[in-house]
Amino acid sequence: MAIEVGTEAPDFELRDNHGRTVRLADFRGEKNVVLLFYPFAFTGVCTGELCALRDELPRFENADTQLLAVSNDSIHTLRVFAEQEGLEYPLLSDFWPHGETSRAYGVFDEDKGCAVRGTFIIDKAGTVRWSVVNGLPDARDLNDYAKALEAL
Repeated sequence: MAIEVGTEAPDFELRDNHGRTVRLADFRGEKNVVLLFYPFAFTGVCTGELCALRDELPRFENADTQLLAVSNDSIHTLRVFAEQEGLEYPLLSDFWPHGETSRAYGVFDEDKGCAVRGTFIIDKAGTVRWSVVNGLPDARDLNDYAKALEAL
């Protein structure tokens, strides 16, 4: 079960597609965070969602907001995926310990070995203010994220 709105977002430390360490705590007091979990790079629905974010990036990554996308892929896979699709926002690897951050947010599917489609809007204080969790085949609506960010 996904963590609830109104709770403190679990902190994490993950490496991005360039090998840099990214911590949720680094954004506390500075930026709201759109934290998006997706199953796997190079799959149809995931590619569609991440490219839609790329095409609307100023809405989700700006002076007030940071977009972080998390999958259970290795950083090497994420690097190639980002280069192929022109993704310029951080793709974080929850590869090892496998799914630790996905589990902390309650979006890891133990049977499939990957995260489901969970999105969390985290405010500058580190509180989850909005979330949506979709099953593996169900794409999310970016306009819902934008409305949630506008409400902060």
